[in-house]
Amino acid sequence: MHALYRLAPDVRQYLLITGNYWAFTLTDGALRMLVVLHFHSLGYTPLQIAALFLFYEIFGVVTNLLGGYLGARLGLNRTMNIGLGLQVAALLMLTVPAVWLTIPWVMGAQALSGIAKDLNKMSAKSSIKLLVPNNQPGTLYKWVAILTGSKNALKGVGFFMGGALLALLGFGGAVLLMAAMLALVWLASLLLLKKDLGKAKAKPKFRDMLSKSRAINLLSAARLFLFGARDVWFVVALPVYLSSVFGWDVWQVGGFLAAWVIGYGIVQSFAPVITGKASGQLPDGRAAFAWAAVLAGLPAAIALGLNSDLSAQWVLIGGLMLFGVLFAVNSSLHSYLIVSYAKEDGVSLDVGFYYMSNAAGRLLGTLLSGWVYQAYGLGACLWVSSAFVLLAALISIGLPRHRQG
Repeated sequence: MHALYRLAPDVRQYLLITGNYWAFTLTDGALRMLVVLHFHSLGYTPLQIAALFLFYEIFGVVTNLLGGYLGARLGLNRTMNIGLGLQVAALLMLTVPAVWLTIPWVMGAQALSGIAKDLNKMSAKSSIKLLVPNNQPGTLYKWVAILTGSKNALKGVGFFMGGALLALLGFGGAVLLMAAMLALVWLASLLLLKKDLGKAKAKPKFRDMLSKSRAINLLSAARLFLFGARDVWFVVALPVYLSSVFGWDVWQVGGFLAAWVIGYGIVQSFAPVITGKASGQLPDGRAAFAWAAVLAGLPAAIALGLNSDLSAQWVLIGGLMLFGVLFAVNSSLHSYLIVSYAKEDGVSLDVGFYYMSNAAGRLLGTLLSGWVYQAYGLGACLWVSSAFVLLAALISIGLPRHRQG
Protein backbone atom coordinates (compact mmCIF):
# COMPACT_ATOMS: atom_id res chain seq x y z
CA MET A 1 0.00 0.00 0.00
CA HIS A 2 2.88 2.40 0.81
CA ALA A 3 4.47 1.63 -2.57
CA LEU A 4 1.17 2.54 -4.25
CA TYR A 5 1.04 5.92 -2.53
CA ARG A 6 4.63 6.74 -3.59
CA LEU A 7 3.66 6.53 -7.28
CA ALA A 8 2.70 9.59 -9.33
CA PRO A 9 -1.03 10.37 -8.83
CA ASP A 10 -1.99 9.70 -12.46
CA VAL A 11 -0.10 6.39 -12.50
CA ARG A 12 -1.72 5.40 -9.19
CA GLN A 13 -5.18 6.15 -10.55
CA TYR A 14 -4.42 4.22 -13.76
CA LEU A 15 -3.38 1.18 -11.72
CA LEU A 16 -6.47 1.41 -9.50
CA ILE A 17 -8.79 1.73 -12.50
CA THR A 18 -7.06 -1.15 -14.27
CA GLY A 19 -7.18 -3.31 -11.14
CA ASN A 20 -10.91 -2.68 -10.75
CA TYR A 21 -11.44 -3.50 -14.41
CA TRP A 22 -9.40 -6.69 -14.13
CA ALA A 23 -11.26 -7.96 -11.07
CA PHE A 24 -14.62 -7.22 -12.63
CA THR A 25 -13.61 -8.88 -15.91
CA LEU A 26 -12.63 -12.13 -14.18
CA THR A 27 -16.10 -12.46 -12.67
CA ASP A 28 -17.82 -11.37 -15.89
CA GLY A 29 -16.04 -13.99 -18.02
CA ALA A 30 -16.49 -16.72 -15.41
CA LEU A 31 -20.19 -15.96 -15.01
CA ARG A 32 -20.82 -16.16 -18.75
CA MET A 33 -19.15 -19.56 -18.97
CA LEU A 34 -20.96 -20.80 -15.84
CA VAL A 35 -24.36 -19.86 -17.26
CA VAL A 36 -23.74 -21.35 -20.74
CA LEU A 37 -22.32 -24.66 -19.50
CA HIS A 38 -24.64 -25.09 -16.51
CA PHE A 39 -27.85 -24.50 -18.40
CA HIS A 40 -26.67 -26.49 -21.43
CA SER A 41 -26.11 -29.42 -19.04
CA LEU A 42 -29.70 -28.99 -17.81
CA GLY A 43 -30.99 -29.51 -21.36
CA TYR A 44 -31.69 -25.92 -22.41
CA THR A 45 -31.68 -25.33 -26.18
CA PRO A 46 -29.20 -22.87 -27.77
CA LEU A 47 -32.01 -20.35 -28.29
CA GLN A 48 -33.07 -20.61 -24.62
CA ILE A 49 -29.46 -20.09 -23.50
CA ALA A 50 -29.20 -17.04 -25.75
CA ALA A 51 -32.39 -15.71 -24.14
CA LEU A 52 -30.70 -15.85 -20.73
CA PHE A 53 -28.29 -13.16 -21.99
CA LEU A 54 -31.02 -11.06 -23.62
CA PHE A 55 -31.42 -8.62 -20.72
CA TYR A 56 -27.63 -8.54 -20.21
CA GLU A 57 -27.18 -7.11 -23.70
CA ILE A 58 -30.34 -4.94 -23.76
CA PHE A 59 -29.44 -3.26 -20.49
CA GLY A 60 -25.89 -2.88 -21.74
CA VAL A 61 -27.21 -0.77 -24.64
CA VAL A 62 -29.23 1.45 -22.28
CA THR A 63 -26.46 1.65 -19.68
CA ASN A 64 -23.83 2.87 -22.11
CA LEU A 65 -26.10 5.68 -23.24
CA LEU A 66 -27.21 6.72 -19.73
CA GLY A 67 -23.89 5.77 -18.12
CA GLY A 68 -21.96 8.30 -20.18
CA TYR A 69 -24.40 10.98 -19.05
CA LEU A 70 -24.11 9.90 -15.40
CA GLY A 71 -20.32 9.73 -15.62
CA ALA A 72 -20.16 13.31 -16.88
CA ARG A 73 -22.49 14.53 -14.11
CA LEU A 74 -21.42 12.39 -11.14
CA GLY A 75 -17.80 11.50 -11.93
CA LEU A 76 -16.29 8.29 -13.28
CA ASN A 77 -15.24 7.07 -9.84
CA ARG A 78 -18.90 6.85 -8.80
CA THR A 79 -20.07 5.08 -11.97
CA MET A 80 -17.22 2.57 -11.66
CA ASN A 81 -18.06 1.83 -8.03
CA ILE A 82 -21.77 1.55 -8.80
CA GLY A 83 -20.85 -1.03 -11.44
CA LEU A 84 -18.78 -3.08 -9.00
CA GLY A 85 -21.59 -3.02 -6.41
CA LEU A 86 -24.22 -4.11 -8.94
CA GLN A 87 -22.07 -7.04 -10.08
CA VAL A 88 -21.82 -8.25 -6.48
CA ALA A 89 -25.63 -8.06 -6.23
CA ALA A 90 -26.05 -9.94 -9.55
CA LEU A 91 -23.78 -12.75 -8.36
CA LEU A 92 -25.63 -13.01 -5.04
CA MET A 93 -28.93 -13.34 -6.93
CA LEU A 94 -27.62 -16.57 -8.45
CA THR A 95 -26.74 -18.15 -5.09
CA VAL A 96 -30.42 -18.95 -4.40
CA PRO A 97 -31.61 -22.60 -4.30
CA ALA A 98 -31.62 -24.31 -7.71
CA VAL A 99 -35.42 -24.43 -7.84
CA TRP A 100 -35.49 -20.61 -7.96
CA LEU A 101 -33.13 -20.43 -10.94
CA THR A 102 -35.88 -19.97 -13.48
CA ILE A 103 -35.31 -18.22 -16.82
CA PRO A 104 -36.87 -14.90 -15.64
CA TRP A 105 -34.78 -14.91 -12.43
CA VAL A 106 -31.52 -15.61 -14.29
CA MET A 107 -32.42 -12.99 -16.91
CA GLY A 108 -32.94 -10.49 -14.08
CA ALA A 109 -29.53 -11.28 -12.62
CA GLN A 110 -27.98 -10.95 -16.07
CA ALA A 111 -29.71 -7.56 -16.47
CA LEU A 112 -27.94 -6.32 -13.33
CA SER A 113 -24.67 -7.80 -14.57
CA GLY A 114 -25.08 -6.10 -17.95
CA ILE A 115 -25.62 -2.72 -16.30
CA ALA A 116 -22.61 -3.33 -14.05
CA LYS A 117 -20.31 -4.44 -16.88
CA ASP A 118 -20.93 -1.44 -19.09
CA LEU A 119 -20.77 1.09 -16.26
CA ASN A 120 -17.40 -0.40 -15.34
CA LYS A 121 -16.07 -0.50 -18.90
CA MET A 122 -17.28 2.98 -19.83
CA SER A 123 -15.70 4.40 -16.66
CA ALA A 124 -12.36 2.67 -17.25
CA LYS A 125 -12.04 3.60 -20.93
CA SER A 126 -13.11 7.21 -20.33
CA SER A 127 -10.69 7.66 -17.43
CA ILE A 128 -7.67 6.94 -19.62
CA LYS A 129 -8.45 9.99 -21.79
CA LEU A 130 -8.19 12.19 -18.69
CA LEU A 131 -4.92 10.71 -17.43
CA VAL A 132 -2.90 11.21 -20.66
CA PRO A 133 -1.89 14.70 -21.90
CA ASN A 134 -3.56 15.80 -25.14
CA ASN A 135 -0.23 16.16 -26.93
CA GLN A 136 0.72 12.50 -26.44
CA PRO A 137 -1.51 10.45 -28.80
CA GLY A 138 1.06 7.66 -28.97
CA THR A 139 0.98 7.27 -25.18
CA LEU A 140 -2.83 7.28 -25.28
CA TYR A 141 -2.82 4.48 -27.88
CA LYS A 142 -0.38 2.44 -25.76
CA TRP A 143 -2.36 2.83 -22.52
CA VAL A 144 -5.68 2.05 -24.19
CA ALA A 145 -4.16 -1.03 -25.86
CA ILE A 146 -2.71 -2.28 -22.55
CA LEU A 147 -5.99 -1.73 -20.69
CA THR A 148 -8.11 -3.36 -23.40
CA GLY A 149 -5.72 -6.22 -24.09
CA SER A 150 -5.15 -7.11 -20.45
CA LYS A 151 -8.90 -7.01 -19.82
CA ASN A 152 -9.60 -9.49 -22.60
CA ALA A 153 -6.75 -11.76 -21.55
CA LEU A 154 -8.25 -11.87 -18.07
CA LYS A 155 -11.70 -12.46 -19.52
CA GLY A 156 -10.23 -15.59 -21.05
CA VAL A 157 -8.87 -16.57 -17.66
CA GLY A 158 -12.40 -15.94 -16.38
CA PHE A 159 -13.81 -18.39 -18.93
CA PHE A 160 -11.45 -21.08 -17.72
CA MET A 161 -12.13 -20.13 -14.10
CA GLY A 162 -15.87 -20.45 -14.70
CA GLY A 163 -15.52 -23.95 -16.14
CA ALA A 164 -13.14 -24.99 -13.35
CA LEU A 165 -15.31 -23.59 -10.54
CA LEU A 166 -18.39 -25.26 -12.03
CA ALA A 167 -16.61 -28.62 -11.96
CA LEU A 168 -15.14 -28.12 -8.48
CA LEU A 169 -17.77 -26.19 -6.51
CA GLY A 170 -20.96 -26.44 -8.51
CA PHE A 171 -22.96 -23.46 -9.78
CA GLY A 172 -24.02 -22.01 -6.41
CA GLY A 173 -20.63 -22.36 -4.74
CA ALA A 174 -18.85 -20.78 -7.71
CA VAL A 175 -20.97 -17.62 -7.82
CA LEU A 176 -20.84 -17.22 -4.02
CA LEU A 177 -17.01 -17.32 -4.03
CA MET A 178 -16.85 -14.77 -6.86
CA ALA A 179 -19.29 -12.44 -5.05
CA ALA A 180 -17.12 -12.49 -1.91
CA MET A 181 -13.92 -11.75 -3.85
CA LEU A 182 -15.44 -8.89 -5.84
CA ALA A 183 -16.98 -7.35 -2.70
CA LEU A 184 -13.47 -6.90 -1.26
CA VAL A 185 -12.34 -5.14 -4.46
CA TRP A 186 -15.40 -2.89 -4.32
CA LEU A 187 -14.64 -1.80 -0.74
CA ALA A 188 -11.04 -0.99 -1.67
CA SER A 189 -12.20 1.02 -4.67
CA LEU A 190 -14.60 3.08 -2.55
CA LEU A 191 -11.65 4.10 -0.36
CA LEU A 192 -8.90 4.67 -2.92
CA LEU A 193 -10.35 5.89 -6.23
CA LYS A 194 -9.98 9.62 -6.88
CA LYS A 195 -13.14 11.64 -6.32
CA ASP A 196 -14.85 13.49 -9.20
CA LEU A 197 -12.64 11.95 -11.91
CA GLY A 198 -14.25 12.72 -15.28
CA LYS A 199 -16.97 15.04 -13.99
CA ALA A 200 -17.78 17.57 -16.73
CA LYS A 201 -17.13 21.25 -15.95
CA ALA A 202 -20.45 22.20 -17.56
CA LYS A 203 -23.38 20.02 -16.51
CA PRO A 204 -24.43 18.07 -19.61
CA LYS A 205 -28.06 18.08 -20.67
CA PHE A 206 -29.96 14.90 -21.38
CA ARG A 207 -29.98 15.61 -25.13
CA ASP A 208 -26.15 15.65 -25.09
CA MET A 209 -26.13 11.84 -24.79
CA LEU A 210 -26.46 11.49 -28.57
CA SER A 211 -23.20 12.15 -30.38
CA LYS A 212 -23.06 15.10 -32.77
CA SER A 213 -19.75 13.96 -34.26
CA ARG A 214 -19.88 12.31 -37.70
CA ALA A 215 -16.64 10.43 -36.98
CA ILE A 216 -18.00 8.98 -33.73
CA ASN A 217 -21.32 8.04 -35.37
CA LEU A 218 -19.53 6.18 -38.18
CA LEU A 219 -17.11 4.48 -35.79
CA SER A 220 -20.05 3.44 -33.60
CA ALA A 221 -21.89 1.90 -36.56
CA ALA A 222 -18.76 -0.01 -37.60
CA ARG A 223 -18.30 -1.20 -34.01
CA LEU A 224 -21.86 -2.54 -33.93
CA PHE A 225 -21.26 -4.86 -36.88
CA LEU A 226 -17.71 -5.76 -35.82
CA PHE A 227 -18.82 -7.10 -32.43
CA GLY A 228 -21.97 -8.63 -33.85
CA ALA A 229 -19.63 -10.56 -36.17
CA ARG A 230 -17.76 -12.03 -33.21
CA ASP A 231 -20.69 -12.86 -30.95
CA VAL A 232 -22.84 -14.44 -33.67
CA TRP A 233 -20.64 -17.55 -33.42
CA PHE A 234 -18.85 -17.07 -30.09
CA VAL A 235 -21.52 -16.60 -27.40
CA VAL A 236 -23.75 -19.66 -27.78
CA ALA A 237 -22.99 -21.45 -31.06
CA LEU A 238 -19.32 -22.28 -30.44
CA PRO A 239 -19.48 -23.66 -26.85
CA VAL A 240 -22.59 -25.71 -27.68
CA TYR A 241 -20.98 -26.99 -30.91
CA LEU A 242 -17.78 -27.99 -29.11
CA SER A 243 -19.79 -29.79 -26.44
CA SER A 244 -22.38 -31.51 -28.64
CA VAL A 245 -20.50 -32.18 -31.91
CA PHE A 246 -16.91 -32.66 -30.73
CA GLY A 247 -18.01 -34.19 -27.40
CA TRP A 248 -15.77 -31.93 -25.30
CA ASP A 249 -16.34 -31.72 -21.53
CA VAL A 250 -16.62 -28.48 -19.53
CA TRP A 251 -12.85 -28.38 -18.90
CA GLN A 252 -12.05 -28.62 -22.60
CA VAL A 253 -14.68 -26.10 -23.68
CA GLY A 254 -13.72 -23.64 -20.97
CA GLY A 255 -10.01 -24.17 -21.66
CA PHE A 256 -10.31 -23.54 -25.40
CA LEU A 257 -12.45 -20.43 -25.03
CA ALA A 258 -10.10 -19.19 -22.31
CA ALA A 259 -7.05 -19.73 -24.54
CA TRP A 260 -8.79 -17.95 -27.43
CA VAL A 261 -9.67 -14.89 -25.38
CA ILE A 262 -6.29 -14.78 -23.59
CA GLY A 263 -4.49 -14.86 -26.94
CA TYR A 264 -6.86 -12.23 -28.28
CA GLY A 265 -6.10 -9.99 -25.30
CA ILE A 266 -2.33 -10.41 -25.65
CA VAL A 267 -2.49 -9.44 -29.33
CA GLN A 268 -4.58 -6.38 -28.41
CA SER A 269 -1.85 -5.24 -26.02
CA PHE A 270 0.69 -5.39 -28.85
CA ALA A 271 -1.61 -3.79 -31.45
CA PRO A 272 0.38 -0.48 -31.44
CA VAL A 273 3.48 -2.41 -32.53
CA ILE A 274 1.58 -4.41 -35.16
CA THR A 275 -0.03 -1.33 -36.70
CA GLY A 276 3.22 0.62 -37.00
CA LYS A 277 3.30 2.95 -33.99
CA ALA A 278 7.06 2.41 -33.66
CA SER A 279 7.56 4.07 -37.06
CA GLY A 280 5.46 7.08 -36.02
CA GLN A 281 2.20 5.89 -37.58
CA LEU A 282 -0.99 6.17 -35.56
CA PRO A 283 -4.20 4.55 -36.84
CA ASP A 284 -6.89 6.47 -38.67
CA GLY A 285 -9.93 5.60 -40.79
CA ARG A 286 -7.75 4.05 -43.50
CA ALA A 287 -6.28 1.59 -40.99
CA ALA A 288 -9.73 0.71 -39.61
CA PHE A 289 -10.97 -0.09 -43.13
CA ALA A 290 -7.88 -2.10 -44.12
CA TRP A 291 -7.85 -4.34 -41.05
CA ALA A 292 -11.60 -5.00 -41.27
CA ALA A 293 -11.28 -5.86 -44.95
CA VAL A 294 -8.53 -8.40 -44.17
CA LEU A 295 -10.78 -10.04 -41.55
CA ALA A 296 -13.99 -10.10 -43.62
CA GLY A 297 -13.38 -13.27 -45.64
CA LEU A 298 -12.01 -15.45 -42.84
CA PRO A 299 -15.27 -16.67 -41.21
CA ALA A 300 -16.62 -17.66 -44.63
CA ALA A 301 -13.39 -19.56 -45.34
CA ILE A 302 -13.80 -21.46 -42.05
CA ALA A 303 -17.41 -22.31 -42.99
CA LEU A 304 -16.25 -23.67 -46.35
CA GLY A 305 -13.50 -25.67 -44.62
CA LEU A 306 -16.05 -27.30 -42.29
CA ASN A 307 -17.91 -28.63 -45.37
CA SER A 308 -14.73 -29.99 -46.97
CA ASP A 309 -12.81 -33.22 -46.42
CA LEU A 310 -10.43 -31.51 -44.01
CA SER A 311 -10.49 -32.28 -40.28
CA ALA A 312 -13.29 -30.19 -38.77
CA GLN A 313 -11.41 -29.72 -35.48
CA TRP A 314 -8.27 -28.41 -37.18
CA VAL A 315 -10.23 -26.14 -39.51
CA LEU A 316 -12.33 -24.67 -36.70
CA ILE A 317 -9.58 -24.31 -34.09
CA GLY A 318 -6.97 -22.99 -36.51
CA GLY A 319 -9.40 -20.65 -38.25
CA LEU A 320 -10.73 -19.19 -35.02
CA MET A 321 -7.22 -18.63 -33.68
CA LEU A 322 -6.40 -16.59 -36.79
CA PHE A 323 -9.74 -14.78 -36.45
CA GLY A 324 -8.77 -13.90 -32.87
CA VAL A 325 -5.49 -12.29 -33.98
CA LEU A 326 -7.11 -10.17 -36.71
CA PHE A 327 -10.13 -9.30 -34.59
CA ALA A 328 -7.88 -8.20 -31.72
CA VAL A 329 -6.11 -5.66 -33.93
CA ASN A 330 -9.44 -4.36 -35.24
CA SER A 331 -10.83 -4.02 -31.72
CA SER A 332 -7.73 -2.26 -30.39
CA LEU A 333 -7.75 0.21 -33.30
CA HIS A 334 -11.38 1.04 -32.57
CA SER A 335 -10.71 1.46 -28.84
CA TYR A 336 -7.95 3.96 -29.58
CA LEU A 337 -9.96 5.88 -32.20
CA ILE A 338 -12.98 6.44 -29.94
CA VAL A 339 -10.86 7.75 -27.07
CA SER A 340 -8.93 9.89 -29.56
CA TYR A 341 -12.11 11.32 -31.13
CA ALA A 342 -13.87 11.97 -27.79
CA LYS A 343 -14.02 15.45 -26.27
CA GLU A 344 -12.00 15.80 -23.04
CA ASP A 345 -14.75 17.67 -21.14
CA GLY A 346 -17.48 15.10 -20.65
CA VAL A 347 -15.46 12.36 -22.37
CA SER A 348 -17.81 9.70 -20.98
CA LEU A 349 -20.67 11.03 -23.14
CA ASP A 350 -18.86 10.18 -26.38
CA VAL A 351 -17.39 6.93 -25.04
CA GLY A 352 -20.76 5.90 -23.61
CA PHE A 353 -22.52 6.51 -26.94
CA TYR A 354 -19.88 4.47 -28.76
CA TYR A 355 -20.09 1.54 -26.37
CA MET A 356 -23.86 1.66 -26.63
CA SER A 357 -23.32 0.60 -30.25
CA ASN A 358 -20.86 -2.03 -29.05
CA ALA A 359 -23.55 -3.42 -26.72
CA ALA A 360 -26.14 -3.30 -29.51
CA GLY A 361 -23.78 -5.36 -31.67
CA ARG A 362 -23.34 -7.90 -28.88
CA LEU A 363 -27.11 -8.06 -28.42
CA LEU A 364 -27.65 -8.69 -32.13
CA GLY A 365 -24.86 -11.26 -32.24
CA THR A 366 -26.10 -13.07 -29.13
CA LEU A 367 -29.65 -13.44 -30.43
CA LEU A 368 -28.45 -14.57 -33.85
CA SER A 369 -25.96 -16.97 -32.24
CA GLY A 370 -28.78 -18.92 -30.62
CA TRP A 371 -31.32 -18.69 -33.44
CA VAL A 372 -29.06 -19.18 -36.48
CA TYR A 373 -27.17 -22.05 -34.84
CA GLN A 374 -30.36 -23.82 -33.80
CA ALA A 375 -31.93 -23.38 -37.24
CA TYR A 376 -28.99 -23.68 -39.62
CA GLY A 377 -25.82 -24.68 -37.72
CA LEU A 378 -22.39 -23.20 -37.03
CA GLY A 379 -21.54 -22.72 -40.71
CA ALA A 380 -24.42 -20.28 -41.14
CA CYS A 381 -23.25 -18.32 -38.08
CA LEU A 382 -19.83 -17.95 -39.72
CA TRP A 383 -21.34 -16.69 -42.99
CA VAL A 384 -23.30 -14.07 -41.05
CA SER A 385 -20.06 -13.12 -39.30
CA SER A 386 -18.32 -12.48 -42.63
CA ALA A 387 -21.20 -10.31 -43.84
CA PHE A 388 -21.09 -8.23 -40.64
CA VAL A 389 -17.31 -7.64 -40.86
CA LEU A 390 -17.72 -6.58 -44.49
CA LEU A 391 -20.34 -4.02 -43.43
CA ALA A 392 -17.96 -2.73 -40.72
CA ALA A 393 -15.23 -2.32 -43.34
CA LEU A 394 -17.51 -0.44 -45.76
CA ILE A 395 -18.67 1.93 -43.00
CA SER A 396 -15.04 2.58 -42.01
CA ILE A 397 -14.33 4.08 -45.45
CA GLY A 398 -16.02 7.26 -44.23
CA LEU A 399 -13.81 7.68 -41.12
CA PRO A 400 -11.34 10.59 -41.00
CA ARG A 401 -7.90 10.04 -42.46
CA HIS A 402 -4.93 12.01 -41.22
CA ARG A 403 -1.17 12.07 -40.83
CA GLN A 404 0.20 11.89 -37.31
CA GLY A 405 3.64 11.39 -35.88
